[in-house]
Amino acid sequence: MERAVVQIALFGLLVASANTLADKDDWDIYSFHINSTVSSRYATTIITSRVANRMNDPKEIEFHVRIPKNAFISKFRMLIDGQFYDGVVKGKERAEQQYAEAVSLGQSAGIVSSVGRTMEEFKTSVTLAAHKKVTFELTYEELLKRRLGKYELQIHARPMQPVKDFKVDVYINEKAGINFMEVKGGLSTKALANAITRTHVDKQAWVYFYPTEDQQKTCDSCGEQGMNGDLVIVYDVNRNPSLGDIKKSDGYFVHHFAPLNLVSIPKNVVFVIDQSGSMHGKKIQQTRIALIHILSDLLEEDHFGLITFDSAVFHWKRELVQATRENLESAKKFAREIVQRGATDISKAVLEGAHMLNAHPRAGSASLLILLTDGDPTSGETNPEVIQSNVRRAIADKFPLYCLGFGFDVNLKFLEKMSLQNNGVARRIYEDSDADLQLTGFYNEVATPLLTDVTMIYNGGANLTQTNFTQFYNGSEIVVAGQITDNDIATFTPQVVAISRNRRVTFSDTNAAVDPEGPASDGSVQRVWAYLTVKQLLEKELVLSGPEKENAKKEALELSLKYNFVTPFTSMVVTKPQGENTDVLHKPGEGKKQARNQWGHHHRRKFSPPSRALTPLFGMSGFRSSPDIPQVESLSRGITAIDSLHQAQDFMVHQDLLDYGRINIRPTIVSPRATDAPLSHRFLQKAENLSLPLCFDVTGKVQLKLVHHPNGELFVNGQLDSVANGGFRNITILLKTDLRVEITADVIVLVEGQRMSVLAGDHPITVGSLTVIRRDKEIDVAVGDTRMLILIHKENGKEFLWPILRQRPLDDDISGILALKPVVYEEVQQSPSTRLTIKGQDYDAARASAVDYSINRSPTHDCWLMSVESALQRSLDDFIVT
Repeated sequence: MERAVVQIALFGLLVASANTLADKDDWDIYSFHINSTVSSRYATTIITSRVANRMNDPKEIEFHVRIPKNAFISKFRMLIDGQFYDGVVKGKERAEQQYAEAVSLGQSAGIVSSVGRTMEEFKTSVTLAAHKKVTFELTYEELLKRRLGKYELQIHARPMQPVKDFKVDVYINEKAGINFMEVKGGLSTKALANAITRTHVDKQAWVYFYPTEDQQKTCDSCGEQGMNGDLVIVYDVNRNPSLGDIKKSDGYFVHHFAPLNLVSIPKNVVFVIDQSGSMHGKKIQQTRIALIHILSDLLEEDHFGLITFDSAVFHWKRELVQATRENLESAKKFAREIVQRGATDISKAVLEGAHMLNAHPRAGSASLLILLTDGDPTSGETNPEVIQSNVRRAIADKFPLYCLGFGFDVNLKFLEKMSLQNNGVARRIYEDSDADLQLTGFYNEVATPLLTDVTMIYNGGANLTQTNFTQFYNGSEIVVAGQITDNDIATFTPQVVAISRNRRVTFSDTNAAVDPEGPASDGSVQRVWAYLTVKQLLEKELVLSGPEKENAKKEALELSLKYNFVTPFTSMVVTKPQGENTDVLHKPGEGKKQARNQWGHHHRRKFSPPSRALTPLFGMSGFRSSPDIPQVESLSRGITAIDSLHQAQDFMVHQDLLDYGRINIRPTIVSPRATDAPLSHRFLQKAENLSLPLCFDVTGKVQLKLVHHPNGELFVNGQLDSVANGGFRNITILLKTDLRVEITADVIVLVEGQRMSVLAGDHPITVGSLTVIRRDKEIDVAVGDTRMLILIHKENGKEFLWPILRQRPLDDDISGILALKPVVYEEVQQSPSTRLTIKGQDYDAARASAVDYSINRSPTHDCWLMSVESALQRSLDDFIVT
């Protein structure tokens, strides 16, 4: 089965700086969230960091993030003292003017810093008053690209300290259906593997990464400063063998075309390899290794040529030859003997490669010209514009030119323009230990042509993105977006015409309907169109000249401003509190290095994570006193100590007592809701191998064993609610012998011996190995290497809880409803009734559905409904707490 890949690279980095050395607990990143939503290959990612200044003096806090090069920032804001400070996207000239005015007043700069292989860095800062908090929120968008037959969602995390409230939430929704999904990367190894939870049902997939503070120090590249590594979600989508996947919304459409079952086309390829003096050392060694590997992958039906050049051009053979075993061995011998010398005559070498392909026309084949160089033209014709013009005339749109620029001395813009003029792309090869893998990886992307002369036709479509493509390769994907004329789907008819080997083929499906997004459209299809249009206008602006160039630039600028994209023609002006610097965020050019002097000079320190023990602090911080309310002792941010459960209830009656946090306090903690008859609660049990989950019903308000971990002295139980098809009314956590946490949808009560405390606010609270974090609609509980999430749902106006085990303890000595592992079953009979075999025993099952409350969106899944004893493979009494 063909597989497709999308890559997203996400990286958030938050650092603080000050002019003098700070005390140990001066500031704290107390929350760091990355939330990525992928819908039909369009990814919207939000990075949210919350920082507190613990000092008695103001401190400068920097927000420093890395985003994928192909992404556009579309939103940035800071929240300080209840006031939002939003970044505003402006034309680059206007932004530069505002920035220059700020610099003239002696303010420090805030322009973009360095660029890595796949990432760009943006940075801004704010001075935070003593004992204040700031929330940074960055949003960026990217159309995910299919490469090498897989979709990869790459998340790079380096928050620069272990964070109590660290979480990554990824949601993928593919209308075509998700065929498979797996998680890999450096952050999925060792103890961190237990911090990953994944769910995949048909068209949707969820991945959660919730490592504890201790786990954030345990990956291969982690340490006392926390995580530094990648989490990679790999998935494949189901493919239409004909027209592909078309999605429509609000008068716009996006078409993903990558059909199955196509026969590969024989190729003619000429490799043009730079062997000038600057290629000495490791570069020439890695080039030889990559070239030998690439030659080994050629098929016998392929024809190839090999040229090296410095100030002169050297042929292995002067014409293309078939990739027979004898010819390949001879070419490999030639490759092993490549040595660096002389200057760089790029023009003569590329023209000779084009001549070889033009002299070798072959019906039913596809031709490619691949150039590898590490420098500028220094011999022969050295004028870039003349070279580009001559090459364009020689190729004449007959085949693509791919340019690989080795290192940072190469003029990549020159190669980019020359490639785009000839229907190809340019890519930088980084001078690292894996440079040979970079070279072979690029070649693999174009190694198997499937179609040539591809034309995408849309009757009833307008304002289309690129519709003509020279070649379509195995593992890639063609994406076209546009508007549907008068939003009339009935008259909208898509069709694809192309050449497969030596015959004309047409892809159409008269029975296929354009998939509407539905009434609750989020405008993502329109944003895909805007994203693609801007990207292609940027390419046109690079290639064109004169009035056409200015028109492309103007159109790209207008769209960038309309959709709030930070592009090479726009910048984001970051507004700040009065008296603060004005920062301007630009999208940098490829390969530009960090301009460190633009940031000012601040002394940076190594820090230790601040202690979170319950200690008296700030008196009654966060509360207003009332003569009618019993006075209580504040233990820590968000916690109030109470002497008795009665006092806790009395305390909660007075809702105006609470200024801080989001909790809606109500008069009672655990009062049951009335019900006339026992109600059923339906549970889902996941299955292996993407099979339908099992489901079973539990009747009555029983108390269930959720997680029991004797080795960790952890016991979690839950009381079922009286809400029809609801969840849990309250959850009790017992840790060791002296600590109990009572959780309802309204309140969290911490009991230590005879002492009670009410948790308020969203600041993480730690007692021993227990950490509790209260958010808007969820409660995060971490105990050692075990982590639970308790979601708060609402059904028919009534709230209830639903717990999820996000992370199992390493010793895996646990039991309980949440600790059930995915079941393995086999369908052995479908008529007259369905029977499933589990562990060699047959059981009756019926097709049903169940709401999955372990996911915020509460989707409904199909499932096999069974008796509770059949699904659990034991009596329900084993899971009931008396």
